Amino acid sequence: MKKLFSTLFLMFIFVLSIQAQQHTVGLVQYNPADAFDGYNLHYPHNQGNAYLLNNCGEIVHVWRDSIYKPGNGIWLRENGNLYVTKGRNALSNSFIHAGGGGEKVEIRDWDNNLLWSYTINDSTQRMHHDIEVMPNGNVMVIVWEYRNDADAIANGRNPAKLTGSGALGNGLWPEKIVELQPNLTNGTTQIVWEWRVWDHMVQDFDSTKANYGTVQNHPELIDLNYTLYDSTADWQHANSLDYNATFDQIMLSVPCFNEIWIIDHSTTTSEAAGHTGGLVGVGGDLIYRFGNPSAYRAPGTTKLFYQHDAHWAEINFSTTNPEYGKVVVFNNKLGPNYSAVHTFSPTFDTYEWEYPKDSTGVWGPNTFDWTYMANPPQDMYSTGLGAIQLLPNGNRLINEGREGRAFEITNSGQILWEYKNPMKNGLPVAQYDSTIAASANQQFRFTRYPTNYPAFIGKTLEPMGYIELNPDTVFCSTILTVESINETKENVSVYPNPTGSDINIQFEKIAITAHRIEIFDLYGHLIYSVETNEMLVNLKADDWNSGIYLIRIDGDMKAKLSVTK
Repeated sequence: MKKLFSTLFLMFIFVLSIQAQQHTVGLVQYNPADAFDGYNLHYPHNQGNAYLLNNCGEIVHVWRDSIYKPGNGIWLRENGNLYVTKGRNALSNSFIHAGGGGEKVEIRDWDNNLLWSYTINDSTQRMHHDIEVMPNGNVMVIVWEYRNDADAIANGRNPAKLTGSGALGNGLWPEKIVELQPNLTNGTTQIVWEWRVWDHMVQDFDSTKANYGTVQNHPELIDLNYTLYDSTADWQHANSLDYNATFDQIMLSVPCFNEIWIIDHSTTTSEAAGHTGGLVGVGGDLIYRFGNPSAYRAPGTTKLFYQHDAHWAEINFSTTNPEYGKVVVFNNKLGPNYSAVHTFSPTFDTYEWEYPKDSTGVWGPNTFDWTYMANPPQDMYSTGLGAIQLLPNGNRLINEGREGRAFEITNSGQILWEYKNPMKNGLPVAQYDSTIAASANQQFRFTRYPTNYPAFIGKTLEPMGYIELNPDTVFCSTILTVESINETKENVSVYPNPTGSDINIQFEKIAITAHRIEIFDLYGHLIYSVETNEMLVNLKADDWNSGIYLIRIDGDMKAKLSVTK
């Protein structure tokens, strides 16, 4: 067995020395001991296939489409059905073409058979960005809804803010949420619930209009004349949708307001169009907003900047999980050239059934519970797109969408796994291709499902190749082989493991001849080498990078060492 480990390790060193450089696409790094084991749903832009990848970056299943491209949102349900949005980019709709534009939503079974389809895409409305599959099987979608200039002005919009042109046209395209009830037996669809921004506006520009009022006195309403990021026709650009079955509430991410909104879903469609009714009693008015108090003229600092993927932390967590009930979000433009991800805890008073505001009239909290920024911060920056998933083992899976990069970190920020979308404008590239520019391989969301997810029961999930061309087919298998090495071997112990600085290598008895100790990183680079006949060898790792290192003594693999900074 010693000989086998030594041979495998030498092969590992040899292969990586030939490569002479780090992977540019596909699997970049992987720590199998600490990463969450699962399968990754990958739906890259500018092409139509949805891929299921193992943690080695190998394709284990694919749903193919040679006609349509992603409309962004995609989810795999426990019964193996895929809920997927589709569009044709600019070809979908000449009346509004903006980032995230879709056309239709489909349900496909595991074998890619079409079970149901529904289209919202014409001169007056267009589905876009995200979908949410509800526990009862209904599907909620985000839709742009057209209002012409005359309608906008009649409702108090400042004409100077009606400056849309080109593909966006004039007028406004505010948001609405539509809940669809699919019938998989006959393929029909019933719209069972709707909510519209247009029903919940306030403005202080034109006192002759019915919705005229003092904006700061109505934080539950949306200021018709509030604009950011030069937003005109695509006024709010909502980019994510989430449903909380515990409270029967909906969360909407509205990046052009730098805000997250929550509304009550317990209303009827009629109540959702008004200001009374539902469990909260305010109809379809906003019951919570967070990120930018200036959007409702309240004091306080802006905390969100063109955010994406706001959602409640995995709602299937038990109530004892410390992340239960928290909100997670990708904060795209926190700085001029860097992004961050956060978790935070809105306060929901279940006795009063409301989100209370503080004494200044602002919804909290004032601080985030947890924040991750890269080191240096500029190493994670996505001007748009972006997502975060809290994993069951406490790790976080982050999608740096514009860069096509997904990576898993510990709570303290150590990177355990990293994958880069190996497509350039929808076409696969070869390993070590370094010509992919930002936005050429972008992805909306990257989701990992556990290996025991019910959708995988009875399914064949054998590797069937890679997306990238000329893949490194031994890289991951070598890592997994190294993973089988014991932490301690006969005659020697390595401690502490993991370590942050000192490393002790303890021999059981003194050697007749000197031991040779060699330490390598996972790319096969020799980090340290010494010959010694001491029983206890103490090494300093203060200037080592965080990661996994391999210790070879007298030609045999002895331990896998984790260094954490």
